[in-house]
Amino acid sequence: NETACDATARRQASSALAHHGKCLVVCDSNPTSDPTGTALGISVRSGSAKVAFSAIRSTNHEPSEMSNRTMIIYFDQVLVNIGNNFDSERSTFIAPRKGIYSFNFHVVKVYNRQTIQVSLMLNGWPVISAFAGDQDVTREAASNGVLIQMEKGDRAYLKLERGNLMGGWKYSTFSGFLVFPL
Repeated sequence: NETACDATARRQASSALAHHGKCLVVCDSNPTSDPTGTALGISVRSGSAKVAFSAIRSTNHEPSEMSNRTMIIYFDQVLVNIGNNFDSERSTFIAPRKGIYSFNFHVVKVYNRQTIQVSLMLNGWPVISAFAGDQDVTREAASNGVLIQMEKGDRAYLKLERGNLMGGWKYSTFSGFLVFPL
């Protein structure tokens, strides 16, 4: 028995996207032959396509927590780590598969008159940066967000490129998730 969606899909086979009543039909010109995937190439294995993390800084900065050599920004509390791809010891996300990933960060400086520059690093190279440099405020944040393509095993982390976080950076956040696999 052919459903309304089946009939719409058959009639609209040349169209990439068709909408009919309450039925939305998405046609893929390159369907997968992989038995574990859908016609759109998305894995249907339980939980395998879910990748997300969110880490925060819940305490003020202690000088010994940041090496002057690496300047990696560390987060002491992981709120979400679906897929376990965020290494909490190194505050580094490791991509489990090739795909498009979304990242955002918000690094707070408190009672610090120095300008700070925070960069999202991908395999040791800066992708995006943000600055906080107003000397007349007691709290300010360097924030940014981006979509980037990552390969399996690529590493993303935050680095303090300029300034220091002495005096506190409580309430800073770093989050990311897989938008879609490639």
